[in-house]
Amino acid sequence: MRKFLQKIGGAIRKFVDFFYPPFKKFMPIEFFRYGVTGVANLLFDWILFFCFFHFVLQKQMLHLGFVTLSSHIAALALTFPISFLSGFLLQKYVTFTTSHLAGKEQIVRYALVVVLNLLINYFGLKLFVDGFGWFPTPSKMLITTIAVCVSYISQKKFTFK
Repeated sequence: MRKFLQKIGGAIRKFVDFFYPPFKKFMPIEFFRYGVTGVANLLFDWILFFCFFHFVLQKQMLHLGFVTLSSHIAALALTFPISFLSGFLLQKYVTFTTSHLAGKEQIVRYALVVVLNLLINYFGLKLFVDGFGWFPTPSKMLITTIAVCVSYISQKKFTFK
């Protein structure tokens, strides 16, 4: 499986690197890769969130018996595992390929950073949607922008150092 992921990661990296030359003067290639793969995963997450919120949950509360989740929080909970895995794989096999940390250690560290981002997302959604009455999808987009800044620094300096 690792060989397969490395091969796919290499193909994605080559594709991303094709677009790098105009940005060469402004940023290192690792930062460019992080940005491109991060944006791709971010768009994937937003699309998932939108689809779960509008089509799966149909903007309805999710009643689990022991707890009821508002539709925007339920959409966050349902999209989280998917975007977690896709984000980790992109960062490990496309962006931070020179890290010598063991994969198990990387995923644990990645999970810690993601939990921090999940908390930022949760409290941000509660504040913007429930507190300010803003629409859920734009709120998610704004919160994600904040979380991305926290994430890049954490992934570079901690997860994949």
